[in-house]
Amino acid sequence: MSKSTTTYWNPLVPDQRIHWTPIKGLEGMVEEITLSIDPVTGEYTRLTHFLPGADTSSFGGKTHAYSEGVFIVSGRLYDQAFNRCLEARDYASRPPGERHGPFKKDVGCVVLEVSFPSRVVSRESS
Repeated sequence: MSKSTTTYWNPLVPDQRIHWTPIKGLEGMVEEITLSIDPVTGEYTRLTHFLPGADTSSFGGKTHAYSEGVFIVSGRLYDQAFNRCLEARDYASRPPGERHGPFKKDVGCVVLEVSFPSRVVSRESS
């Protein structure tokens, strides 16, 4: 099995808003749209939209046992774990176990995320 595909579409145009889903617990602040997913491995590519004023402090920081890459498509995003504001066109390749967030936004931000949950790294192999 491989990741799902949708040929040539623009998830950022207004008529595609119906496909965006609020993230549970962050309704009105953060929403996402899955662009591609492998139903067997769980590997996915998605866009996350942080609305102006979003603050994920109530969720604290996050870590994953797998790697992920993030690219800031537009806007900017403050990552408290690094005390850094990521700007449009910034890229981060997060290794397994790296803490990131919580995030705060003063303006809107769209993040492209590519995650590999099937490639979990055990502590023994790290």
